[in-house]
Amino acid sequence: MLAVVPTERTLLIVEDDKSFLQRLARAMEARGFAVTTAESVSDGLLEVERSAPAFAVVDMRLGDGNGLDVISALKQRRPESRAIILTGYGNIATAVNAVKIGAVDYLAKPADADDVVSALLALEGRKAEPPEHPMSADRVRWEHIQRIYELCGRNVSETARRLNMHRRTLQRILAKRAPR
Repeated sequence: MLAVVPTERTLLIVEDDKSFLQRLARAMEARGFAVTTAESVSDGLLEVERSAPAFAVVDMRLGDGNGLDVISALKQRRPESRAIILTGYGNIATAVNAVKIGAVDYLAKPADADDVVSALLALEGRKAEPPEHPMSADRVRWEHIQRIYELCGRNVSETARRLNMHRRTLQRILAKRAPR
C-alpha cells in the first residue's frame, strides 16, 4: 500500500537550537505550513498528544532525550503522518533506526527549508530531488565548526580541543566570513 502525502499542512518542529528553530519555522510558514514548535522531547510529546500533526521535523539529539521518541509517538497517534529527522550527528545506524520507526527521510544539519519541504512531500518510494544549489563542502565544514563553537559556549580552546584542531587555526577560521 502506497502512503499518500497528507493534504493537511500541520507541522511540528522539535529542535533545541532556538535560532535554527525560529528560522525554520518562519521559512516553513512562508511555504504554507501551520507550524507548532517544541524545544525538547517532552514538549514535542505533549504537542503530539494535544494534536498530532500531519508532518514533523525532529532533531535527533535533544537536551532531554532522543527525537526518535517523538516520531514513534507521532506514528502511533497518526500512522499516515510524515516525519523527518534532522541531525548534526549523522551515521548509518541512526538513519536505519529512524526509517524503521517511520521517518520518511534523514537530513544532515544545517538543512535548508526547501530540502525539508522536498523530503516531507516526496512520494513514497521516491527520493526527494537533489537540491538545485547545495551547500559547498567548505560551507558545511564552516557550519559544523560554528555549531560546535556555540555548543562550547564560544570557548575557542574547548572548541579546538573537541574538533582536534590547533587553536590558532580555529581562530583564523572563526575570523573569516562564511564561505558560499
